[in-house]
Amino acid sequence: MGLAVLWPGGAPAHERTGVGFDRQTQQASVTKVVAVSCKSVNASGDTPTGDTSTAEGSSAQQQADGTCKKATIRVDTGDDKGRTFTEVVQPDQSRQLHEGQKVVVAYEPSAPKDLQYSVTDVDRRFPVALLAGIFALAVVVVGRLRGVMALIALAISFLILNFFILPAILQGSNPLLVAVVGSSAIMLIALYLCHGLSARTSVAVLGTLISLLLIGVLGSLFIGWAALTGNTDDNTGLIHGLYPSIDMSGLLLAGVIIGSLGVLDDVTVTQTSAVWELHEANPSMGWRGLYRAAIRIGRDHIASVVNTLVLAYAGAALPLLLLFSIAQSSVGTVANSELVAEEIVRTLVGSIGLVASVPVTTALAALVVSADRPGPGPATAGAETGRAAAGVPAAPARGGRGRRRKR
Repeated sequence: MGLAVLWPGGAPAHERTGVGFDRQTQQASVTKVVAVSCKSVNASGDTPTGDTSTAEGSSAQQQADGTCKKATIRVDTGDDKGRTFTEVVQPDQSRQLHEGQKVVVAYEPSAPKDLQYSVTDVDRRFPVALLAGIFALAVVVVGRLRGVMALIALAISFLILNFFILPAILQGSNPLLVAVVGSSAIMLIALYLCHGLSARTSVAVLGTLISLLLIGVLGSLFIGWAALTGNTDDNTGLIHGLYPSIDMSGLLLAGVIIGSLGVLDDVTVTQTSAVWELHEANPSMGWRGLYRAAIRIGRDHIASVVNTLVLAYAGAALPLLLLFSIAQSSVGTVANSELVAEEIVRTLVGSIGLVASVPVTTALAALVVSADRPGPGPATAGAETGRAAAGVPAAPARGGRGRRRKR
């Protein structure tokens, strides 16, 4: 119902700004690279390549006296297919071009003809596609049918993200509502597709949904309280410039919810499976015993998952943390900056939701699985009557002592 009500029908159109990811790009190839003197290149006025970042502290004189590279690039796609242009690569640039390399070029139609194209990135589609193929093969070989179902669920998750969540946010829908609806749809499809339509899966779904709602409430509260705007880098600034109606703090909250969903699925499914396996091993165990046994497993899971989240966010923000370390900023100064405070709030809110999902899911699973335990009833009484009529002695009461055998 939420998908039907909020369905965007596609992302809204806009005029390209030519800035950042909003530039027009084409595929190209480096056809020739020759070494030239940087002094002669600079004197002739040739334009350096689009990656103009230089090492800190390098001087203009060192650049002028070094050996540069003049690359000839051929455009392989678009209306200008076959067109060539040249660019100069400085010796201290981080990205060096070589002959035969596939690159991505930016196109600016309003620029002079000899400056319309510039190298903006390397074409790395093949190695990424190869790695994705190796990943899919490993999942299918190890997981077999479950692995195939997991890959199908992954593809559906990407479809929901690309055709619902992102366009709905761009259309101006509430990012929090869109994230909750989209995450719930991904969760329902992925869990039931991978683990089957059963009470066990339904308990994991319910535990995940309760934890997602808790993360949404806590995230909304503390993002507003900490005055986090969500507009902290060039990408979010470009989004805000193109679509001023988007609530950037709501977008930050939506990211927290979607980012926590994958780990939540892992925790809730693991806890539900633990309760069911404990019940299979000892069907006479009541729900309190099941809860106590499964929560001990959950505590180990909590410790590892929380550490995983913290390290994942720290790894993503490692270059930023290095800059703060170089500046010798205090811990309080670093934590107070919005860039780091966003990650702290993201990590802590997600971790609280993960921690809460363990007891919630464990309690739900213990209640559901213990409710199916057969108790004494008419069938049991009839069986006892039949044994007495056949002359079979009844089983001794639990805890009683039988007669001693004569030697």
